[in-house]
Amino acid sequence: MNTQLSDARVLIYHKHPTSARTVFLRLNNSVCLFEPLPELSQLLEVPVDSPVLIHPAPLLTAAEQFFGMNSGALEWDKEFHAQLDVPHGLVAVFLARCKLMDPPRELVAEKAAKFIALTEARGLPPVELELLRRAYSVIMEG
Repeated sequence: MNTQLSDARVLIYHKHPTSARTVFLRLNNSVCLFEPLPELSQLLEVPVDSPVLIHPAPLLTAAEQFFGMNSGALEWDKEFHAQLDVPHGLVAVFLARCKLMDPPRELVAEKAAKFIALTEARGLPPVELELLRRAYSVIMEG
């Protein structure tokens, strides 16, 4: 993975269009794709009008290709942006919606990933739980 993508993570979610059931993609025991966050990661307060220094498009394209999704299956949720202080610098975290009618459970299972409900996130590091909480707030407001 190139340096720019290693300085970013993406939370991928699916919100069912009729039931609004929302699930998040989990890979390698993390909801932050593609690499779990370092242990000492801390969430920073980012102003709402803060500019995005890394564009998420290459990250979403990489995720679509990795999971074998069609191009355009993931859409960047511009209402969410987080930044983490990690031991080697800063990491941007983006939120992407899977636009398919149903979550592609079988497709992601081929990569040992799965979609989980928030109740299944127990056991994740506190920083990931806080990212999920913030993402869920944005998703439900939208």
